[in-house]
Amino acid sequence: MRETHPPSPAPAAVPLMAMRGVSKSFGSVRANADVDLDVMPGEIVGLLGENGAGKTTLMNILFGAYAADSGTIEMGGQPVRIRNSADALAAGVGMVHQHFHLAPRLTVLENLLVGMPGRHGALDRAGALARLDEIGRHFGLRIAPDAPVGALSVGEQQRLEILKALFRGARLLILDEPTAVLAPDEVEGLFKALRRMAADGLGIVFISHKLNEVRALTHRCVILRHGRVVGRIADPAATTASEMARLMCGQEIVAPVRPPVTPGPALLTLDRISTQGHEGAPLRDVSLAVRAGEIVGVAGVSGNGQRALADVVAGMLAPSAGAMTLCGARIQRFTPAEVQSHGLGRIPEDRMTTGLVTSLPLADSMVLPRIKDPAFSRHGLLKPGAILRFVEDQIRAFDIRCPGPMVRAGALSGGNLQKALLARELAFDPKVVVVAQPTRGLDIGAARFVYDKFLELRGRGCGLLVISEDLEELLTLSDRIAVMYEGRIAGVLDAADASVARLGLLMSGAEGRA
Repeated sequence: MRETHPPSPAPAAVPLMAMRGVSKSFGSVRANADVDLDVMPGEIVGLLGENGAGKTTLMNILFGAYAADSGTIEMGGQPVRIRNSADALAAGVGMVHQHFHLAPRLTVLENLLVGMPGRHGALDRAGALARLDEIGRHFGLRIAPDAPVGALSVGEQQRLEILKALFRGARLLILDEPTAVLAPDEVEGLFKALRRMAADGLGIVFISHKLNEVRALTHRCVILRHGRVVGRIADPAATTASEMARLMCGQEIVAPVRPPVTPGPALLTLDRISTQGHEGAPLRDVSLAVRAGEIVGVAGVSGNGQRALADVVAGMLAPSAGAMTLCGARIQRFTPAEVQSHGLGRIPEDRMTTGLVTSLPLADSMVLPRIKDPAFSRHGLLKPGAILRFVEDQIRAFDIRCPGPMVRAGALSGGNLQKALLARELAFDPKVVVVAQPTRGLDIGAARFVYDKFLELRGRGCGLLVISEDLEELLTLSDRIAVMYEGRIAGVLDAADASVARLGLLMSGAEGRA
């Protein structure tokens, strides 16, 4: 990311928003403790911290999703009481969550109009179109009003979420991990729009674990740890990412080392696999192998067949042609239970829907895929004590920060959800693990924890297929990297021969073209 640090806004006498002494507890867990935070007009403030540090909780208080136990909120110097999102919007606060809140079957315009008052009992479509065009032109956030939301790219959906907030008159915009799902060019476009908003006098709270982006975009930063403010950075551009990471985590974070390992026999083999009728690009004649003690990374621009590849290996999608062998057995029935029985562990891309059941207690969600295991049930009857002991053991072993095994899974932060998924899959000694976007949205400390677990598995002779859009991550972890382009394997490189530039050529389909 090019570091084009914006000029600081002119000093203002009154903060656009000020939170004072805000505290919030969930049972015995104190999510926020006497937090002070303010944002001036025209200012972009970075809010940093480890997963579970209290960032999202604090912003959910500001947006009305939670009520603070104590503390005050002011907007423009006036105290406000924010009991729900309607109060927040009325006060000029808009929030774009990490997981979007859109109606995919409706159009862009219809999503903007949901919940809006009409004129004389009817929706003001003409006025909404004019307002959408005005905002789009002013901030460079154009989007087709009649496009079905379900057909939009992830970047376009995020643009719509920002437009929704601005459409409703937000003067303070909260962005929770806004770049976690964006391609580099989309990130640049987002930052350009955010700088225009700041120049227009809006305030922005930017939550991110991508520290170089924080350095490039924000005017100053506030750092939370265990719910408390532990540091403030007046000049992010002049602060190194490693210094930021140390403030966030309380210790130095060093890059993992991939020790030399001699790979064993192939544990997973895909032989000329093709698919049909799948969301995103189908697979076309894909052949790939993962050996014991090897990490094979899969790179590619989003939508080039990575999701279909993960779903085939995980037994979620039956191929239309080709064969798959897992730990010496040819897979005949492509079901999750079948591949699991042959030693596959699966950590999916979407931990909130296909990974864990967020409406259930953590204990239930962590054992659900293996509920028939004799350790957890007998003759159809559950063993609650054994389930609780298992989950308590995993909470301790993986440092999952939560009140206990009966907390609702959806109440955990993204990093702790990822740890819970890892714990669940690794507890049963998988021979092969397929994982998609393993550190998306994770802080630097949590990402290092995940990397160490993967390298530990590799050292024990496990084979790992790691699908990621983060090229630096793949170069750090992988022994070999396969690049996907339009549903095919465009090339497979040894890690020693790979670079961001060469991987980028393969990802674009440029390398190897006549």
